[in-house]
This record gives sequence, structure tokens and C-alpha cells, in this order.
Amino acid sequence: MSSTLTKIYPLKYTGNSLKVLDQRKLPAEEIYVECSTYNEVIQAIQNMLVRGAPAIGFAGAWACCLAVKAVDDKRDLLRIFHEIELARPTAVNLSKAIRRMEKCLIEKGAGSLENEAEAIYKEDIEMCNIMASHGLTVLPNKSEFTLLTHCNTGSLATAGIGTALGVIKFLVQQNKKVHVYATETRPYLQGARLTAWELQKCGIQVSVLPDSAVTYLMKTAKIDAVYVGADRIVSNGDTANKVGTYMIALAAQREKVPFYVVAPSTSFDLNLQSGEEIEIEQRSSKELSEFNNKQICPSGIDFYNPAFDITPSELISGYITEKGVLNVSKFKYNF
Repeated sequence: MSSTLTKIYPLKYTGNSLKVLDQRKLPAEEIYVECSTYNEVIQAIQNMLVRGAPAIGFAGAWACCLAVKAVDDKRDLLRIFHEIELARPTAVNLSKAIRRMEKCLIEKGAGSLENEAEAIYKEDIEMCNIMASHGLTVLPNKSEFTLLTHCNTGSLATAGIGTALGVIKFLVQQNKKVHVYATETRPYLQGARLTAWELQKCGIQVSVLPDSAVTYLMKTAKIDAVYVGADRIVSNGDTANKVGTYMIALAAQREKVPFYVVAPSTSFDLNLQSGEEIEIEQRSSKELSEFNNKQICPSGIDFYNPAFDITPSELISGYITEKGVLNVSKFKYNF
């Protein structure tokens, strides 16, 4: 593995607390906030100190471990676990992690929860590596690539090298020359602040562009593929991801650029039939009305600030998972 591919740890569980890399401070400062209670972890998730569907999942699992240190009664613990599950609604990884922790509590007891949380964490590392290797198989055999990604899907969002960014990092390990275009990802700027920072730390060439410049970029530059992550993928292949993903998928279809979703099995929710059933989180108006704590919009106006949108399956070239590169017809045989 290239020494330039720096490992980044968004979360560190100590046994008594969860240390969270405050992603709101990046790239200017690398500061860990120590969460000693499950409530503090919930707040860290809701306030975007930790983000990314897989990372939210194992953060929730460790929040369950912290809850056990304060509460003995199993019924109270199950109520708290449900409270943790509701921290953010769109990413299914959190719900799946909490289901596992509930099952572990009921069947094995509180003493087994830390081992279960650690298993969730380690499984994500392995899934990232396998997904990355599968993600290379859809690319042509050549030495240079220009790729586009949206939001942040790397080590900051997972336990391992990432989902969509993991594919890009593996490509660099094959001694390929890679140039990544990263959208700024309004309004929280996960691309400009986080993806650019992470790729730079790994020695990967990156250019940040406004979200609104994607269509012009695809029309005027040769983009080999788009790789994005997912917060929830349902039975018909509709995919919830960071708002703006749908727009990019439409542009990719128009300009005949392959558009791939890279996500682990923990991001699939086959209990839902279509994207219309996915709950889309609405974020605070302050994310739009303020910048650097200064008001930038007129007072008294309304805001529309969905955190995610739904990309229809017909716009997706393939789903890159730890089980291979899938199309919708293969979902029921793999999950």
C-alpha cells in the first residue's frame, strides 16, 4: 500500500468514551471531541461532528455501549437504543447497527455489546476494501483517469478507506494517474472541506468545483466515471444520497458518463419498495441563511434544505458492493 494513503480515524472508542473527529472544523483544525455519554454521541451525530452513513452506524453502536455504563434495566436500554436510532433518519446503516445491538443485548447480555460494536466496525473496514477492488473492474484498461465524486465518502465517513473514495484510492495504488473532480457539496461543503482535504492528504490530485458547474464540466471535459456513495438503497434500486446526486446522475446520463453507486450491504433496505418511501431529513435553515455565523439572506424568508435526494435506478449504471457489481435484478439474490 502506498505510504501516501494516510489513514484517517473519524472515531476512536476508548472503552469509557467515544472520541469524535469534529468534521465541522476541517480542514482548518483537526480536533477530537470526547463524548462520555450516549446523549453526547446523539448530539455529535445530529450536529454533523460525525457524518457518513457507515460511520453514523458504528457511532450509534458505540453510543449503545456508553448507555450500558449508565443504565442497568434492559427495558430502559432498549428505549435508549431507539432514541439513538432516531438521531438521523435517512441513512439505514444506523437502524441496522441498532438492530444488531438490540439483538445482542437480548440474546447475550450487556457484557457482549462492546464486542458487537467492534465487529460492526471491523466488518466495515473489510467491506470497504472489497468494494474498492470491485469498483476497479468497471473501468477501462488505461493509465490515466478523470473521475467525479459528490460529498464525502472516504475514511471520514467509514471505518476503512471509504466507499466511492475507496475505489479512487485503490486505483492510485495500481499506479494509475488519477484526477478527481469533487463538488463543493452545498450547503455544508463536505466536498470542498472534507473530500478535498482527504484526497490531498493521500497525495491524489483534486479539483473542487461548484455543484452547479457539474453539467458544464461533463460537457466540456472527458469524465471517465462518476462514483458516489449512498445512505439508503431500496428494492427497486432508487438511492438516497447527499442532495445534488440526482442532478449529477441526470447530467451523467445526458453526457453518457457511467454513474456508479458504491455502498456496503448495510446501506440496502429491501423492506422499502421505492425511493418515495424514504424519509428525507430536512436540515436547519441556518445552513443556508448564515455563513461563518453571519447572516447572508434577507430576514423573514423561507428555506428548503433537504439533506438528501433520491436518484432513480434507471440513472445508475451499477451498484458496487462487497458482494460484487450488481444491478437491481440481483438484489434479492445477494441481500
